[in-house]
Amino acid sequence: MKLLEPIATPGLSLANRVVMAPMSRRRVENEGVPSGLLARYYAQRASAGLIIAESTVVSRDGMGISLLPGIYSEEQVAGWRKVTEAVHRQGGKIFVQLVHSGRIGHALNIPGATGPVAPSAIAAAGTINTPAGAQPLPVPKALSAEAVEAMYELHMQATRNALAAGFDGVELHAAHGYLMEQFIHPAANQRTDEYGGSIENRCRLPLRVLEGMVAIAGADRVGVRFSPFASLNGLSPYEEEAATHLYLAAKLDKMKIRYIHLSDQSSNGYTPIPPAFITLLRQAFRQWLILAGGYNACTATQALQQFDADLIAFGRPFISNPDLVARIAQQQPFAPADKATFYEGGANGLIDYPCLSACATS
Repeated sequence: MKLLEPIATPGLSLANRVVMAPMSRRRVENEGVPSGLLARYYAQRASAGLIIAESTVVSRDGMGISLLPGIYSEEQVAGWRKVTEAVHRQGGKIFVQLVHSGRIGHALNIPGATGPVAPSAIAAAGTINTPAGAQPLPVPKALSAEAVEAMYELHMQATRNALAAGFDGVELHAAHGYLMEQFIHPAANQRTDEYGGSIENRCRLPLRVLEGMVAIAGADRVGVRFSPFASLNGLSPYEEEAATHLYLAAKLDKMKIRYIHLSDQSSNGYTPIPPAFITLLRQAFRQWLILAGGYNACTATQALQQFDADLIAFGRPFISNPDLVARIAQQQPFAPADKATFYEGGANGLIDYPCLSACATS
C-alpha cells in the first residue's frame, strides 16, 4: 500500500506517508507552555510518518482563542522540547504549525491586549467565544508598515525557537482565514501599499515569511498550509482564487520548500477544492504535496494516485486512534471520537484512547 511506503529526501526521511494533521486541542493553561499531557499525546501518535503539531502562536497577541500553545518564550520552548524529545524517542518526526490569528480574535481572549490586528480594518463576519460568551468579531487594527515588519520578525524568531525546541521543521499556517490568508485574500486586504492590490502584492508577506523560514531552517524543513475555496472565517470566494494559489505554488516551487499542505474542508460542509485545481497545482509545484480533508485508508490511497500526491494528512481519526498507522496496516476499523472532548477535558479525550496494542507512554 503506497500510503505505508517510506518517502525521503536528502534532508528529511519519513517512515510512511501518513501525516497527523495539526489540530488545536486547547489543553494549554499555563501561559502557552505545553504540558506533559501534550508530550504523551504526541508520543502516542509518533508512528505517523510526520506529525504536524497544533497551531502554535508566534506572539501573545496572535492568540485569537484561548488555551493555545505559543513558541515565543523560553518557557514555551522548554515545554515543546519535552514534546519533541518524547516523539523522537518513539522514532517519530514532528513539525510545528506557526500561526497568528490576525482579525479572528478578541481582546477578552488576550488579557491586557488591545485587540486583534489585520492587513486592513475590516471585521470578519460572525462571532467568537470569549470568557464573557459569544461576541461579534471586532474591527481589527490595520497593521502599519512598521508593524508588518515586526510581524515578519516574529515569525523568524518563532522559526528559530522551533529549531531550538527540537522540531524537525516548521509549517506556516496560511489557511482557514488567519493572518497570512488575510493578506492573500482581497476581502480582508484592501491595502494600497506594497502588500495590497495585485496578486503579487497580496502574496508578498507570506512569501517573504516563507523565504525567511527557509533561510533559517533550510528548505527541507519548511512547509505551508493553504485552504483555497474553503471560505472560512469570513473569507468569501473571489475571482482570482485559483490564480492566486497557483502563483504561490510556482513561487514556492522555485523556493523548493519541502511541501504544500492543502486543507479541503468539504467534509465540514464547505466548498471542496476542485480536482482540476489540484492537478494544476501539482504541475506548478514539484516538491511534496500533502492533501487533507476527511480521508479514510481507501480514499487516501485513491488520492495519492489520482493527484500524484505524496502524503495524506488525517485529522480527527488521529484523535481517537493513536495507533492509526497500525490500524491502516492491519485493515482494522477506526475507533470513533468523542466530540465533547475535542477542545476541553484535560487528559480525558486526549491520551486515554486505546490502542490495538500498548500505546507509547512518553
